[in-house]
Formats: sequence, structure tokens, C-alpha cells
Amino acid sequence: MSDIGYEDNESKLMRKIKQNPFVPAGMAGFFAIVAYRLFKLKSRGETKMSVHLIHMRVAAQGFVVGAMTLGVVYSMYNEYFLKPAEAQKALEQKALEKK
Repeated sequence: MSDIGYEDNESKLMRKIKQNPFVPAGMAGFFAIVAYRLFKLKSRGETKMSVHLIHMRVAAQGFVVGAMTLGVVYSMYNEYFLKPAEAQKALEQKALEKK
């Protein structure tokens, strides 16, 4: 594999992260919750192992779903509010230039 191919893959990853910043945040949150709950496994007290694992799964999935929801809201805001406003400003600028 050439160096150019590697740079393309790296830039593609960075471009995807910039387009969807909540995906890496969701993944980081997921792993943080799982690591924390596994760390707290010893001090779970009288709670059954299965209940503790179910709570860990629900918390991690909840964080990921929340991050995905925020990502969708963010992309919708960019698509339906920012881009039309920029297009409107560009049209107004063209109209002013023609006068």
C-alpha cells in the first residue's frame, strides 16, 4: 500500500468525523460507561450479576442512542436552517451586485 492511499484513508476518516462528530462521542461514551460499570462490578453488593450487566447494557445503549439523536438533530439543523440561510444570503449578494 502506498503512502498516498494511507493519507486518503486518514483524511476520509477525519472528514467523516467532522461531518458526524457525535459518532466518536457516542463510541467514547459507550466504552467509558462499560469500563466504569466493569470497574464497579466488585462493589455491586447484593445485586445479581445478570441485573448488573443489564443495567450496564441499558446505560451504554442509552448513551449511544442519545448521541445518535443529537447527531441527527445537528445534521438536520445544518441541512434545513444553515444551508438555506447561506443560500439566501448568496442570492441577496448577487442581487446587490447586479444593481
